[in-house]
Amino acid sequence: MKLLITGVCGFVGSALVESLLQQIEGLSICGIDNLMRPGSEINRSRMRELGVEFIHGDIRSASDFEGLPKVDWVIDAAANPSVLAGIDGHGTSRQLLEHNLTGAVHVFEYCKRHEAGLILLSSSRVYSIAGLASLPLRDNGLAFELDTCRPLPTGVTACGIGPCFSTQAPVSLYGGTKLACEVLALEYGEAFGFPVWVDRCGVMAGAGQFGTADQGIFAFWVNSHLRRRRLNYLGFDGEGKQVRDALSPRDLAALLGRQLRSGRAGGRRIYTAGGGPANAMSLRQLNAWCDARFGIHQPSSELRPRPYDIPWIVMDNSAAQIDFDWRPECRIDDILCEISEHARQHPDWLERSGV
Repeated sequence: MKLLITGVCGFVGSALVESLLQQIEGLSICGIDNLMRPGSEINRSRMRELGVEFIHGDIRSASDFEGLPKVDWVIDAAANPSVLAGIDGHGTSRQLLEHNLTGAVHVFEYCKRHEAGLILLSSSRVYSIAGLASLPLRDNGLAFELDTCRPLPTGVTACGIGPCFSTQAPVSLYGGTKLACEVLALEYGEAFGFPVWVDRCGVMAGAGQFGTADQGIFAFWVNSHLRRRRLNYLGFDGEGKQVRDALSPRDLAALLGRQLRSGRAGGRRIYTAGGGPANAMSLRQLNAWCDARFGIHQPSSELRPRPYDIPWIVMDNSAAQIDFDWRPECRIDDILCEISEHARQHPDWLERSGV
């Protein structure tokens, strides 16, 4: 099998390379990356060591696809991953569309031309902001948690948010680009006869992640706490009770490997993939984890929330478990320990991440 990974020098793309090469015998990988993300150059030499055929190119440029070899499958892991993209002053809304939507169309055209299957890595942020903000929650003192004693909306269970949850606008500019990509990917696959899987990923986390406050929050928090950098609890009364679940890219690779090997035609094509309830943690709980290992470091509180912020997002993996016998295996404590060890070994990691 020959595989193309876009965004191959990013955290997720590079981690998928290592895991998939271990999983799939005889796998050959080529990858494309524009290396514009701070820190991505670090992974370039590692990809070559692993035998990846690396192409320095930009998926926003159709001509950069002309020299790419024919492959059997594409994993599209290239995107601006920040929910604040296009509104936070780091890039414009037009640039966001060029990165996340125009680039994806070039990927779809490549799949059409070479009859290659496609796995599109999407995001939990395709879901309705109003819907997410109105989920029935209770405060357990340390974190918000789903109140299963109250009626739950369609697409939500005690296990979290599933594929059928509302995607009604607004979902953020970033979420809108990812949702549009999902629709177009499925339409391209139907129109031109190539298989498509869409995986709506929760928060990815692990050693070597380029952490910032608006993406890679677990890596950012651990590195910042260890270095005694300023940390803030933003919004939600400034108490840090907002919750996310953490997914290791090794676990994501296990799901993708099963999708790559699946010959199933028809049926469900969109899945949620996250750490799930067992790997969910609030910022307050994350800070307590760091306090126990690095010493006390108290975040400041800021009542004003960031745009698009949500109190609780945890992914329900039931559909992927039913169809692919998949569930996350990496526990959140192990993920945080890996991040912590990497942070100790790389004291300049936040600077490398562009922080």
